[in-house]
Amino acid sequence: MFSTSQLIARIVQTAGSQLATVNGERQQTWQQFQEKIARFAGGLQALGVAKDDCVAMLALNSDRYFEFMYAVPWAGAVFQPINTRLAGPEVVYWLNDSEAKVVLVDSSFSALIDDIRPQLKYAKHFVFVDEVAVPDGYGSYSDLVSAQPVADAGRQGDDVVALFYTGGTTGRSKGVMLTHTNLVVNALQAVAVMDCQPGDKVLHVAPMFHIADAFYCMTSLAVGGTNYFLPGFEPVATMRGIQDYQIDRLLMVPTMVNMLVNHPEIGHFDLTGLRSVAYGASPMPESVIKKGLAELPNAGFYQAYGQTEASPIITVLDKSRHIFEGPLAGKIKSAGQAIPGVDIAIVDENDQIVATGVVGEVCLRGPNVMKGYRNMPEQTSKAIVDKWLHTGDGGYLDNEGFLFIVDRVKDMIISGGENVYSTEVENAIYQYPGINQCAAIGIPSEKWGEQVHAVVVVNEGANVSEDDVIAYCKTQIAGFKCPRSITFQTEPLPLSGAGKILKTELRKPFWANGEKNVN
Repeated sequence: MFSTSQLIARIVQTAGSQLATVNGERQQTWQQFQEKIARFAGGLQALGVAKDDCVAMLALNSDRYFEFMYAVPWAGAVFQPINTRLAGPEVVYWLNDSEAKVVLVDSSFSALIDDIRPQLKYAKHFVFVDEVAVPDGYGSYSDLVSAQPVADAGRQGDDVVALFYTGGTTGRSKGVMLTHTNLVVNALQAVAVMDCQPGDKVLHVAPMFHIADAFYCMTSLAVGGTNYFLPGFEPVATMRGIQDYQIDRLLMVPTMVNMLVNHPEIGHFDLTGLRSVAYGASPMPESVIKKGLAELPNAGFYQAYGQTEASPIITVLDKSRHIFEGPLAGKIKSAGQAIPGVDIAIVDENDQIVATGVVGEVCLRGPNVMKGYRNMPEQTSKAIVDKWLHTGDGGYLDNEGFLFIVDRVKDMIISGGENVYSTEVENAIYQYPGINQCAAIGIPSEKWGEQVHAVVVVNEGANVSEDDVIAYCKTQIAGFKCPRSITFQTEPLPLSGAGKILKTELRKPFWANGEKNVN
């Protein structure tokens, strides 16, 4: 049976003296890491944490976040990362819904927790994880991990190991229950196709509360290696980390890749040792891929498509397909092929499989599919039908099994009875020189029901006009798909914690006087 603790035991057996984590001056071997989490688990049990209880963490990236993700299951409980971008009421909802008994917090979020603590129904213990003075009302991390060590609780297989909440940007946030099998198998599925090797040095700059970096943590556990941590992504600090730590692998969302490869100081750092860059969570403009390939010539790029409910990886586009010429070219706009052990099907509104090349909803089945949504049996039954997970993404498969995502089903614009996929519009706009960010949304139209509108951020100093962009789009895509209006803004587009553009926020001003967000 699969379990996160078994992966740790294996690494200790095969590479126990190798460095496991490095966080500034703090570092530990895998043997020391295992001993630490056994004490950590003992401390949690001393606080009353029992089997299947939730333990939450609201903090920036660190080695202690890494310890949290494996000590909580060792204690027999469920770890729950909290999105650092949430407002107080959202944190209250997440913690009350999960019934988390213990909350780990760093100095960046202790004030928020102090404000909402009276509203928390189940959280009784708060642990401060920074090394500065412990605030009143908190236990110290050092005391927690100084407890008597306990044996692994033996949770495995179909036992829930983690609770990841969806962003809730389109409705009530849902708690995705992922099992030991889900997380471990998905890491093993992806290791073979994402160039993960024993001894890899991995830099964590993507937010650790997100399933994407949790997956990257799990791949490190699957093959062994050393994990380095920055509190968050900052281009110069990331480049310095790659250089100084001689990093092999890195995970970023496309906005991070864009900021890094276009940073004016990129030539000041030695990034030649970087072997692998994984990205996902949102579309990557071709211009950014080309820039990345030029600036990081020794790094293979890997696009991973997935979602939280799939633990999260579904398909991978490997480095051999990140090219624009030759016999393997032509797949750069795809999300790649299914990873081993995952079946993909494209279905219509009646759940019937459609022909190759026909757009429908992307569905999958495999051992990485979630156990379900916490306390939401109705939503679970709609998401998983006959073991097939419905992703909510619209896409199609080509004759080689490459998956092309055309849009979130909810983001599709219906203009004059025609389906317009926002990503297709965005891909056209991104080809125009000087475009930094863009999002295509549907806005009200008396004539068409909805019309295509683009919100665009241009590069500093770029001379870009609405007429020119619309005219260019007409040379790239059908006229009915082209934006009929464009809003230019200087501030960056709003992003979720996963780096996805929040189109719901962009739509709000246009639909404020209506009863719904579509016509």
